[in-house]
Amino acid sequence: MEKILNRIHPVSNPEATYFLQISWEKDLGTGFGILLSDGKSAWTGTVSEAEISREAGDMEMNREKYVEELKKALVAVEESAGRYNFVIA
Repeated sequence: MEKILNRIHPVSNPEATYFLQISWEKDLGTGFGILLSDGKSAWTGTVSEAEISREAGDMEMNREKYVEELKKALVAVEESAGRYNFVIA
């Protein structure tokens, strides 16, 4: 299992620091686990392969392209700084 942990500063509260951990088996396209923490509380969830396909379809985006965008936004956060915004509601 692969994991990556990134520090994010959501646009909804730029003063706050959150930690985003993504874990996956083969690649993000087969589904992944997500953990978000503000250092005091933590929230977890999973995203299935079917949910990824459904979201790509809802966005009218090629599934492979959607998975590539997920990788850029969730796994390569430092490389994508300024390109993706996170909102925590």
